[in-house]
Amino acid sequence: MTLPPGIAARPADSRGRLHLEPDSGPRGPRDVFQRDRDRIVHSIAFRRLRHKTQVFVAPDGDHYRVRLTHSLEVAQIGRTVARALGLNEDLTEALCLAHDLGHPPFGHAGEDALDEALRFAGGFDHNGHTLRLLCELETPYPEFDGLNLTFETLEGLAKHNGPVAAPKWALAEVAARVGLDLASHATLEAQVAAIADDIAYDNHDIDDGLRAGVLPLEALLELPLVARHWDAIGKRWPDLPLDRKIKALVRDQIGTMVGDLLTETRRRVAEAGVETLDDVRGAGRLLAGFSDELAAEERALKKSLYANLYNAPALQPVRVEAQRVVGNLAAAYLADPRLLPDAWHRGDDADAVTIARNVGDYLAGMTDPFAISRHEALIGPVELPEKF
Repeated sequence: MTLPPGIAARPADSRGRLHLEPDSGPRGPRDVFQRDRDRIVHSIAFRRLRHKTQVFVAPDGDHYRVRLTHSLEVAQIGRTVARALGLNEDLTEALCLAHDLGHPPFGHAGEDALDEALRFAGGFDHNGHTLRLLCELETPYPEFDGLNLTFETLEGLAKHNGPVAAPKWALAEVAARVGLDLASHATLEAQVAAIADDIAYDNHDIDDGLRAGVLPLEALLELPLVARHWDAIGKRWPDLPLDRKIKALVRDQIGTMVGDLLTETRRRVAEAGVETLDDVRGAGRLLAGFSDELAAEERALKKSLYANLYNAPALQPVRVEAQRVVGNLAAAYLADPRLLPDAWHRGDDADAVTIARNVGDYLAGMTDPFAISRHEALIGPVELPEKF
């Protein structure tokens, strides 16, 4: 069952782009949300995701996820859910593909180090930097900076997790420039994209963690959600090898989460009586989500992943070294901005905050390998455990 048609984002009803684009030159048979998606895919920031950390830094195996593969997997889940609910698939896909563009090298470890280094200049957060990239730092067009994405795409990226009460400077600047109301909810497409992200990393991090030998299977099987699926798989295929059983577990859990999301979202929409996109924005609550029971189980899974994977002792030396690399690079560039490439110079008369934010933009754009190479060239060796 699809949702009331009036609550889906429609290209014809888009609030448009910040910069007017005359239809000059070859454009192709695409609507505005399809163009947004394609602009994201063709961006430099999207290509960089192939060398940015998901869980493991510069992994030594081709089978581990990186930010790029994670984003593609999120898009696949988001698109499936949007289709089942009758939402706009292209807008959902664009939001899924772009949601991690603002991550600096080394994932959340790198973000924490960069935020600390730039605290005097307003700090750093990857979501605000995603908007900054898309509205200013990507420059493929002759008439304006940024990708000039539609209001709905920018709104969805800014508020996919709900209203933002205290935005940092980057998000606040974009919101003021574009006219985003950060106090309201975004479209259902954005809400679906956020949950597709949770579904993807909850389950694919299990796959990577078990493959790496960091995440203990015994800890996962203490969780009712995992144990229930694991036992069911064992009954269906009693002699299934462990590696295939793990793949079946990941696949079945994704199916369960998607099914619950569809059922609960339909229930919430019917209960709220929303009929239009403005109703969704003004509903005062997230309309896309898990049931109470599955939400509690998903929170328990996340807690276990933090305890047994993300904060695992085996990964702590990696996190410490990654933060050291980003912190050292930030300190070096802040102390001597002339170390930046010529294209990143902002002039000798730039104030300290402008210089710091410029350094943050440059550092956030680095991939893991490039950050390592810059550290080795400017500061000294980087000692990351080979396995991770």
